[in-house]
Amino acid sequence: MFNKILIANRGEIALRIMRTCREMGIKTVAVFSQADRKSRHVRFADEAYCIGPAPALESYLDGDAILKVCGKSGAQAIHPGYGFLSENRQFADKCRRAGFIFIGPEAVVIEKMGNKGMAREIMRANGIPIIPGTTDSFGSFEEISAVCDTIGFPVMLKAASGGGGKGMRVVVDADGLLDAFHAVQRESYASFADSRILLERYFPVARHVEVQILADSRGNVTHLFERECSVQRRYQKVIEECPSIYVNDELRTRLSDAAVKAAKAVGYTGAGTVEFLLDDEKNFYFLEMNTRIQVEHSVTELVTGIDIVREQILVAAGKSLSFKQEDISCNGFAMECRIYAEDPRNSYMPAPGQIKKAVFPEGPWVRIDSAVYDGWDVTLHYDPMIAKIAVWGRTREETRRRMLRALDECIIFGVKTNLELHRQILTDEHFINGMIDTLFLDRLVDTVPELDNLHDLGVIASICCMVSSPPERESNVARQDTGLWQMANKYQFWASRF
Repeated sequence: MFNKILIANRGEIALRIMRTCREMGIKTVAVFSQADRKSRHVRFADEAYCIGPAPALESYLDGDAILKVCGKSGAQAIHPGYGFLSENRQFADKCRRAGFIFIGPEAVVIEKMGNKGMAREIMRANGIPIIPGTTDSFGSFEEISAVCDTIGFPVMLKAASGGGGKGMRVVVDADGLLDAFHAVQRESYASFADSRILLERYFPVARHVEVQILADSRGNVTHLFERECSVQRRYQKVIEECPSIYVNDELRTRLSDAAVKAAKAVGYTGAGTVEFLLDDEKNFYFLEMNTRIQVEHSVTELVTGIDIVREQILVAAGKSLSFKQEDISCNGFAMECRIYAEDPRNSYMPAPGQIKKAVFPEGPWVRIDSAVYDGWDVTLHYDPMIAKIAVWGRTREETRRRMLRALDECIIFGVKTNLELHRQILTDEHFINGMIDTLFLDRLVDTVPELDNLHDLGVIASICCMVSSPPERESNVARQDTGLWQMANKYQFWASRF
């Protein structure tokens, strides 16, 4: 087993990995940019080293600088977390050649699954359904146009080396094809230094469901059931659930078997996620495989009791998984809300600034993953996620209500957030009934109130200062008519925690 691990990441995921390392008796090494000098992950680690200026390209994406720190610190392995270098084939290969263990799959596997066309071809060859479209990437508009004439519209243009929702455009007719083609080429090259494009048939009504898998180097490949990830903005997830209310036992078996088959087809080791698109007739199609731990892994951990990071470390150390498939059951439901510093009414643009006060929920079956604190600056250099709130319940409805309670206890001062959007989602009739798809949020966002929670608090605080006591309550009817005071009581609870 490792004595020391370097975490090549920042924020909440770095903290989350370090916590498991501490439980396993493994020392941790943090790396940080100049902007993150006072970050919580820096303070939590046993050692910490600055690797460059604030821009990610000069720090967290500088693989050579990270490898130098690894050698200097005496760490034997590197955990990349998610994002940054986690799916970088060159970095994984450099780690191996430098004598360090990369906690993830082999570089060749990252390369195969990172190439969307190659991944689709591998899946098709192994009998796993893929979305109608192409497995070969294109570099010219004429080639794309010819394929569209064959399969028809609407279509999705995707960066061949893409991920994270970048380099994707839906095209509904031939008139919009040229502009979309150039836009995807630009974004693809800017994000992945690769302007090649794939084309797929687009399903206007569909669900995004993914299966968590874990595999070791001794031939054991297991699944940890599925997650529902259909609530998205700009192809990036906002709320995740485990399991999916849409998936019955028969479909769950077929999805899980396909995910395990996909992992075996490429000789996968470690933690990964096989993502599928489900149509309205419950047919499923392979989307992609993420060769890393996912942001939403916490909901899977809540329903299975498996520490996914611990399993990653065990596998990287050459050990077997600590469980077998028959040992795992899906217990209850879990739900996660991603809290961002962003403006949902302005195309979800980031809303940087200083967090004046952050109050997170507490209580039974509530998990908070966050690295922010009072006075922390949310910058444009990195993803503006403030926290992940995950809750567990015996049923989906119990879980939904618990999440609403948790959101009511959460307040962030100083930056605009998407907290109100989450409340709106969880109280929407379609969400309550499980009637969601990948366009659900596009239909809902126009109904989200413009007031942010800081403004709401100011209004209610002013009212509380103006009035000394609530009106007499003589009946249930009177109690219903004093909703303002119920809101005031909620804010008094918040104030008591400052």
